[in-house]
Amino acid sequence: MKYLTISILILLGTVLLISSCKDDDPCVETTWYEDADGDGLGNPDVSQSACSQPTGYVADNSDPDDTGSSSPEGTTPASAFDDFNTDAVTVSFDGNEITIESTGVPNHTSPYWDSSNSLYIDPVIADPNQMSPGKINTGSYTVTVPTSPTKAANPSNTGLGAIGIAVSGAPIFNDEEGPNISLSENVASGFDYGGGHMGPTGYHYHLESSDVEENTLLSHDDERLVGILQDGFLIYGRKCNATNDYPTDLDESGGHISSTQHSGEDEFYHYHIINEFYIGSYILLFGAELQGTPNAIQ
Repeated sequence: MKYLTISILILLGTVLLISSCKDDDPCVETTWYEDADGDGLGNPDVSQSACSQPTGYVADNSDPDDTGSSSPEGTTPASAFDDFNTDAVTVSFDGNEITIESTGVPNHTSPYWDSSNSLYIDPVIADPNQMSPGKINTGSYTVTVPTSPTKAANPSNTGLGAIGIAVSGAPIFNDEEGPNISLSENVASGFDYGGGHMGPTGYHYHLESSDVEENTLLSHDDERLVGILQDGFLIYGRKCNATNDYPTDLDESGGHISSTQHSGEDEFYHYHIINEFYIGSYILLFGAELQGTPNAIQ
């Protein structure tokens, strides 16, 4: 019995010694950074030290925006909306969404105004014999897009009707004049210098504006902002502000990632009018597929 008691005491002592050694093992703390948006990149401004990785934290600290609102394509610069015609367009920001509402009434002269309107002018570019019937009047166009739009898994075809809203307030249409009917040179000859004409739903643009003295508000062979398309990406003129020249890295929709006059050094995805003739001497505003997810323009 004496030997059994001694054996038990020795065993207990060994266990205590092992436990004591374990307790003395040093804890090597690591700095972990909060990953609020779950993209695997941590916020360098929010961190904690711990021996093991805390939930919601990562070892990386290179996330420039950990709010969950950023995207690989960047964020639409809010200053771009300062270029929109405030008499026709209202822009509101709500969290990660932007809502653009427009009356569709442009702020430039046109032969499509009623002759009693102060903005009426005789045709400068338009062939009077090819002008479509109707006069510019008030409409209603509303679209809500994300502040940080992303490219979709697959591009989307545009449909008839408004596919975007121009800085003037008038809607942007694609390259079709009707169901599966492409614009013809004959129809385009009736467009005003803004590249627009009347249709069943009102005044709208199909083409780039013309280089005439009357054109002081619309983009022609330059880098000016044209408007925003229904997938949330901005569209600019044929030239790129980042290079002051025609961009050479455009994708099949005329888009690329670069800075613009609205973003400082920040780069984001946007479209450009593609620098090529569509028909005759006319250059189309947008006749490709949308790279983002289209949002309904109501």
